[in-house]
Amino acid sequence: MAELNKTALYTLHKQLAAKMVEFSGYLLPVQYSKGIIDEHLHCRQQASLFDISHMGQALLSGPNIASDLEKLTPAQLHTLAIGQQRYTVLLNEDGGIIDDVIITRLDSAYLLVANAACKQKDFVHINRHLSADSKLTVLHDQALLALQGPEATEIMETLSPALTELAFMHSLNVEIEGMDCMISRSGYTGEDGFELSIANGNAEALAQRLLAFNQVEPAGLGARDTLRLEAGLSLYGHELTEQLTPIDCGLQWLIQRTEGYLGAEKIRQQLAAGADLQRIGLVANSKSPVREGCELLDKDGQKVGTVTSGSYSPSLKQPIALAQISSNNDSQTFWAQVRNHTIQLTKNKLPFMEHQYRR
Repeated sequence: MAELNKTALYTLHKQLAAKMVEFSGYLLPVQYSKGIIDEHLHCRQQASLFDISHMGQALLSGPNIASDLEKLTPAQLHTLAIGQQRYTVLLNEDGGIIDDVIITRLDSAYLLVANAACKQKDFVHINRHLSADSKLTVLHDQALLALQGPEATEIMETLSPALTELAFMHSLNVEIEGMDCMISRSGYTGEDGFELSIANGNAEALAQRLLAFNQVEPAGLGARDTLRLEAGLSLYGHELTEQLTPIDCGLQWLIQRTEGYLGAEKIRQQLAAGADLQRIGLVANSKSPVREGCELLDKDGQKVGTVTSGSYSPSLKQPIALAQISSNNDSQTFWAQVRNHTIQLTKNKLPFMEHQYRR
């Protein structure tokens, strides 16, 4: 069995008594001593620090790099201002989603952040389509931290006043106590917050500095997942797959162009005719969560959809789920069989928790 990768914060996680698990080839904290629910609520109320260094970071450079990337994604990238970010998807020839990524325009290059489980195939895919004078450089020596929550702004402005005016989905290069960082106002929790890209050698010092604030506590993968679920955010491998297009996944708003990229023909067809699927939110009328893969049934017991993500919501104090159903299904009530119990679920507007981004 291959040895699992460790992030630059592995020793710190152990010192903080984290419960470590395997995730996408890495040993990462799923929770700390207070548990997932406490970590989740702390993020909603104050500020939490996440280690997301398992994500892939790569620089893309060259005189034609914007047009190269625009052949792989429906986003407009050449129009980005320096420091501006865009959430988008890499598509295959059939319009299926290879991965969802964040792309940031830098002074003379673009920075791409990819999901840990997809980063290797992403980089191979991108390299396959780059022109001769374009280059992809994987940033193996960069860590990535996320500080999320309503008090994240006060903390970051204390460390770097230059961040005061940083808007959502924009980034800035700053120095924090002698350490160079690229900081973006972004995140995966629905809360206001920041992601910090920093050299591995400085990652632990930065994490310790952030944890020194009374408002900040560490949080693991468990809370990150329940937070993103409450925020109605998609997770690759659950809501997003290579068999589903952005239209299937309720991401029509990502389509900024209808030609000139892989899968564009399929996207145009779906935009004209409508998708076969729709993504919905559900609240379970029980104490038992309805998990990924569970079939959704109508009142006659016929399958009408599938749960893609499900968990207990610490904020709402009840189980919630994301699901895909037929686009012509306007039902408000569904049922699921969980072991020996039939659970009723009610359609709920997404997101479950309103986003707190500073736009």
